Amino acid sequence: MNRRPFIHLLIWAIVLMAFWLLLSGFLKPLLIAFGVVSVALVVVLLRRMDAADEQPQTPALGLSFWRYGLWLSGQILLSSIEVAKLVWSKKGLSPTMAKLPISKVAQKNRVLYANSITLTPGTLSVDIDDDEVTVHALNKQSIADLKAGGMAKKIADVMGDKY
Repeated sequence: MNRRPFIHLLIWAIVLMAFWLLLSGFLKPLLIAFGVVSVALVVVLLRRMDAADEQPQTPALGLSFWRYGLWLSGQILLSSIEVAKLVWSKKGLSPTMAKLPISKVAQKNRVLYANSITLTPGTLSVDIDDDEVTVHALNKQSIADLKAGGMAKKIADVMGDKY
């Protein structure tokens, strides 16, 4: 049995409990119990995070992710302008809901894809199923743009997956 992780977590527990006592300033049993429970939860989270840290990380993901962030920011800006035009135009809105296939999007990237849709003004991810995401949009063109797959392809490129 490797004692190093246990000692690491024990040190964190002691430091966190001391910090809790320092900040609370009270030595009542109820507050100490709250502190012990809080520290125990944090130590459990630390243990899980240590397990995640042992997984291999790709350093190239950092630069790609920043490029994706800049691209998404540009899409948000363009969509904001488009939504403003749509709201102020005489044509009016044509709200629509559609189910978009996400079978080409890797399982690990589906939440990022759905959140990217939601961050883009005029569109909202309502639900994610196994093979599709339900999207509400202010107009049909937004749905058509998503069906074209530009955003899904961009996410696949960033994460090093094929689309």
